Amino acid sequence: MLLRAIGLHLSSLSAFFALTNGIPSSLPFDKRAELDTWIANESPIALSGVLANLGPSGVKSYGASTGILLASPSKSNPDYFFTWTRDSALVFKTLVDQFINTGDTNLQLAINDYISAQAKLQTISNPSGSLSNGAGLAEPKYMPNSTAFTGDWGRPQRDGPALRATTLIAYGRWLLNNGYSSSATDIVWPIVKNDLEYVAQYWNQTGFDLWEEVNGSSFFTTAAQHRALVEGSAFAGSVGKSCSTCDSQAPQILCFLQRYWNGQYVVSNINTNTGRTGKDANFCLASIHTFDPDAGCDDATFQPCSPRMLASHKALTDSFRSVYGVNSGTGQGSAVAVGRYPEDVYFNGNPWYLTTLCAAEQLYSALYQINQVGSISITSTSLPFWQAIYPSAATGTFVSSISTFTSLTSALKSYADGFVAIVQKYTPSSGALAEQFDKSSGAPLSAVDLTWSYASFLTMATARNNAVSASWGAGSANNVPSICSTSSATGTYSAATNTNWPVFPCTTAASVLFAFNILATTSVGQNVFVVGSISELGSWDPSKAVQLRADLYTQSTPLWYGSVKLGAGTRFEYKYVRKEADGSVVWESDPNRVYTVPSSCRAGASVGDVWR
Repeated sequence: MLLRAIGLHLSSLSAFFALTNGIPSSLPFDKRAELDTWIANESPIALSGVLANLGPSGVKSYGASTGILLASPSKSNPDYFFTWTRDSALVFKTLVDQFINTGDTNLQLAINDYISAQAKLQTISNPSGSLSNGAGLAEPKYMPNSTAFTGDWGRPQRDGPALRATTLIAYGRWLLNNGYSSSATDIVWPIVKNDLEYVAQYWNQTGFDLWEEVNGSSFFTTAAQHRALVEGSAFAGSVGKSCSTCDSQAPQILCFLQRYWNGQYVVSNINTNTGRTGKDANFCLASIHTFDPDAGCDDATFQPCSPRMLASHKALTDSFRSVYGVNSGTGQGSAVAVGRYPEDVYFNGNPWYLTTLCAAEQLYSALYQINQVGSISITSTSLPFWQAIYPSAATGTFVSSISTFTSLTSALKSYADGFVAIVQKYTPSSGALAEQFDKSSGAPLSAVDLTWSYASFLTMATARNNAVSASWGAGSANNVPSICSTSSATGTYSAATNTNWPVFPCTTAASVLFAFNILATTSVGQNVFVVGSISELGSWDPSKAVQLRADLYTQSTPLWYGSVKLGAGTRFEYKYVRKEADGSVVWESDPNRVYTVPSSCRAGASVGDVWR
């Protein structure tokens, strides 16, 4: 799927994803160069894949409201044509970081749309509850048109509000630092406040995990909640507010977080009886989400390079060595394809792109922290991990000035690259990332164009390039209370009604990716095209018309879609035509449709038509 994203600046992305690290000793130069090239080529494809699923002008987001991010365009087997609070927050945290690093103002427009959409979603009453007592904030997913999903589901899911708060806080800090304090205070803070109030009130109640399968206490959720309250308190102060409940509850959440450590690895779900080992990529995703570049290898906050997290990394990855055929013969110390958990049976249990990428990203983040600290401290907890990738490793502290440090970090980088190489191996030539790949053949499986898969690639690439986000304060929020309290703080909630964004400086788009969407019922052998008055649309010649795609076609939504890059301000006329199996052409009825491509900062636009 070689899409062209709205607002995608290939030159700036190429520079952003330029890979400058040294060559690991265990990989031949040509293999490393091949991986570098693939990452550089895949990066714009991944960003395009994210934006294709963003309503309303994404080329695969027909039916989604402005600012609503679809999990996937897949509508059957599985149906992911919804927006998830968790997935959207994680993906938009990626886009916020991209915007801060690249200054791409088209990404900023998307971020503003997302925040405005979240303000509305917070007010939607749903099966989890409403905003009046905050309970509705834990609703996991909504319809693409921003209405409630009322079917059976694993609810509540208590990670969404925390993740959304973290994403909005990152953008809010940028607003404060760039002279838009009123937007941070009047638009962002009211939304964040609701989510922080929710976390402080409900953190010690069970709910469904990020895989939407286990009802209990989830390490990922607890870690995300701790981070949200810590940085939420700081953000409140920066906008002239306070969050006393953040300050009172964050230490207790940190205290509870320690319960997931069983002495050998993080048990990802507790207060439940799943019959599983507890080895789950849940912990890895938590590690990269709560990574703090200034926190060092702290065990209390489970930083990527901490002994606990390196031990958990080994326990998780080892658990898949004998589970998947694609890992056959791969011994310890070599990267493997990684799934959610070894007992998984969803789609018969397979590796996921995002979990395999997470295994790499945790190690890249760990490497960054180690280099910041300037030494490696190998403990009895982390020793098995280090010995697997560097057999002569021993306990002790190794400073950056000695050769052992260099050997250990080189081995760590090579190991991390191995996980990315596996994703490269099982990514189709188009660069499209589905949810899973087959455990025997490596063929893509399950939901196509999974938004979270694309975002996971982007965060991996930035971590590999040492482009880190701002500290969230983990280094000063790692004092575990001697006694844990199952406390809570009743919140107060109110609708965030201000979404009047200021006019931000931006570059007017010279060209616009224009998406055509047409509902046209067809039979086998029939195809729909768009033809029009300009050369890009064939100058009214049906033989040069632009063919549309029908891979999202369903009986209830007979969608044909496609996109063309057009010059901003272009006025054109167009019609849709149907070509029969015998080659004959059927034109839709008069009159001609007319459209003028907008001249604005936005580099994407779309129409939704119905066959006449």
